[in-house]
Amino acid sequence: MKKILLGAFCSLNVIFIEAQKHEFLDFPKFNDADLSRTKSTLDENAPAEILYKSVHFNIDTNTGNLRKTAFYRVKIYDKDKVEDWLNLEIPLYQNGSNRETLDKIKAFTYNLENGATVSTKVDKSSKYKSKESKNVTVTKFAFPNVKNGSVIEYQYEVVSPFLYAIPQILIESDTPSLYTEYVLDAPSNISYNVNYTGSLNPKYRMVEEKMLYGMNHRTYRFGYENVKGFKTEKFVKNDRNFRTKISAELHSTNFRELKLYSSSWEKIKDKLYEDEDFGGELKKTKLAKENLPNLSGATSDLDKANAIFKYVKNTFTWNKDRGIYTEDGIKKMLETKTGNAAEMNLFLVMLLREAGLKADPMIISTVDNGLINLISPSVASTNFVIAAVNTKEGFHVYDATSRQSNVDDLPPRDWNEYGILIAKDKAQQMQLVNSTSSFTHLTTTAKINDDGSISGTYSDKDTGAFAMFAKESYDENTDKYKKQYKENFSIDFNNIDSKVLENGDFESTMSFSSDNLIDRVGKKMIINPMLFMNKNSNEFDQTEARKFQIDFIAPYTKVKKVVLEIPDGYSIEEMPKSKKIVTDDKEIEYSYVAEQKGNKLEVTSSIKVASADYPKEYYPAFKQIWGVASKSENQVISLVKK
Repeated sequence: MKKILLGAFCSLNVIFIEAQKHEFLDFPKFNDADLSRTKSTLDENAPAEILYKSVHFNIDTNTGNLRKTAFYRVKIYDKDKVEDWLNLEIPLYQNGSNRETLDKIKAFTYNLENGATVSTKVDKSSKYKSKESKNVTVTKFAFPNVKNGSVIEYQYEVVSPFLYAIPQILIESDTPSLYTEYVLDAPSNISYNVNYTGSLNPKYRMVEEKMLYGMNHRTYRFGYENVKGFKTEKFVKNDRNFRTKISAELHSTNFRELKLYSSSWEKIKDKLYEDEDFGGELKKTKLAKENLPNLSGATSDLDKANAIFKYVKNTFTWNKDRGIYTEDGIKKMLETKTGNAAEMNLFLVMLLREAGLKADPMIISTVDNGLINLISPSVASTNFVIAAVNTKEGFHVYDATSRQSNVDDLPPRDWNEYGILIAKDKAQQMQLVNSTSSFTHLTTTAKINDDGSISGTYSDKDTGAFAMFAKESYDENTDKYKKQYKENFSIDFNNIDSKVLENGDFESTMSFSSDNLIDRVGKKMIINPMLFMNKNSNEFDQTEARKFQIDFIAPYTKVKKVVLEIPDGYSIEEMPKSKKIVTDDKEIEYSYVAEQKGNKLEVTSSIKVASADYPKEYYPAFKQIWGVASKSENQVISLVKK
């Protein structure tokens, strides 16, 4: 079922249309006719269209810095649907004393007023900096006077001391593009691996040795015309994995002697163990000896590992910083009880080893960071480290950054296909498959009041990966999290209480009252016994052929249960029909059961998905079963007065 997507990473040995007389880095002058455009020529429903996009990387041979020069010109058709374009963000990175700087920024909004083109320059007062994390500062600014029909234009230059990994550039974005180009110019003594992924081929291509800026360079130039907006699909963890994009990583330098940077996972493993912020920390065994918890009650290796893991995740707090290297060091974490991901999970590895277990770090790329580049090994494609232990009971993984996580039950961000096990003797590529089921229990207890309204209580309880996902959403924006219940169900919920339970589950409870869930026809009350919990639509509603695999956070079971008290003097005219459907391989199951118990009607809807992801060929099965679920959950009953 699981397919290694090695084919997603391809080299530049692709069939391109060679450039004949195409000029790269030739920014066109502003054309007044662009203001008269009324819709995109590539997608008439697109709210915006890229008229010209150029991203140019080159190395300043005088300073040794990497320069990124970006130029964008974008037509706005519907300003209410393109917020990302109207509020620009430019991230700048720093590592210690090394930091990127923003230079030569210019931005304009163009409008057609009384038949004439009027430009409005972005004022300095609209620009501000936001500290996103210890290593990232974002410069933000908003375009003024944007209307439907406006054209926005901006260009800027980022000067960076970080030559190792050149930022990934998307060719396929959500916005259609008339022209997009990517240019990388590197001196001949600085060599890069250029990684090209995705399905689109450039119309114009130039990869050659060339005299530039007064010395020999290796240039990579790709130009694309008429690129349609990327069509997203539901149930995809990160569709960036499938979009056409270009990135580059430093392979070697040759200043009197050849120095290699890109290598194998084995060489990366050796370098990590030599690095003071990775291997150097793991060598501090005294810290592990002094802090190893009492394991007298542990009777097996797995018991020991679980006890140590419980100690680390409950004693220390993650500061939300990712990365595979420590920042302030494990000794500092022991003092402050707070650390980054590497400090917490490398310390976990140290304690596991101190307890006599075979434990090693595993470097991964989180879901939002994209897949690890398996063809061109590079530490730059990873951004997180977890702990792995091999016991008599089997191979297990841990992530101490979440107090809700458990053995083999990692936060959703960690499950991203692959990891690289960094053992002392060898590096090993591992496939990460989430086989731990999560559960969602949605329960409503309600009664029909004399005035025809319905009131009761509702609870939403998640376990496993679903619980961790819910807690992260809650912590990110508590008000938004609670507001979702009212928005999703159009019910007036009150007294919403959300919390983590002692066992790590996440539960929200609330009360409700509604007078629009019943229709009265004569002496009858017509009601859907699922109340507001019915499935109103089929999420598997894609009409085009499925392109990508179907991703879920985890294997899961979702149970919706309603207990509805029937008012005195009424009877159910006809019970809803129960239904059960199962695929031949037992991978997907759905059931709907309605039972009357005294004066109460109990309706239970349950869906079970046995795996975390599926090949695209499963899409019709999901579509059919979700359709059955929608039909079953929209049955109504008639309550007849006796």
